[in-house]
Amino acid sequence: MKPKVYLETTVISYLTSRPSRDIITAAHQQSTQEWWDGRRDKFDVFISQIVIQEAGAGDDEAAERRLEVIESISEIEVLPEAVSLAQALISSRLVPERAAADALHIAIATVQGMDYLLTWNLKHIANATIRNAITNACRQQGYEPPIICTPEELMEV
Repeated sequence: MKPKVYLETTVISYLTSRPSRDIITAAHQQSTQEWWDGRRDKFDVFISQIVIQEAGAGDDEAAERRLEVIESISEIEVLPEAVSLAQALISSRLVPERAAADALHIAIATVQGMDYLLTWNLKHIANATIRNAITNACRQQGYEPPIICTPEELMEV
């Protein structure tokens, strides 16, 4: 059985966006492409309706590229328990209310038993200063959270 990965929208955005002139962003785009081409098949990959909605927003051409990439990825349900867990993450101020979708990504991946949550959202999701607190909050709610990481961290050694 392959490990399960929940893809947060930023991964799809980095994968499909035009190459950046910013060297850090360009490196992240390259890492994402390498993971997608060389490692994705080692995992069962999932998205949620939230990812589909976010991927479909914005510039029509860019949205079309994002939606095309995710059309064959399995969609997992946004369960009521995930909504409750997201609210707990917001109530505890681990994730700000303005980033409710980020809390929902964490909660969906957690409630659905994902092994990894893959993201480039370094502000509200893959943030070293809050990662342990998010893990503890999920466990206090009775869930084992996924490992939150970037594509660079989920590469084969």
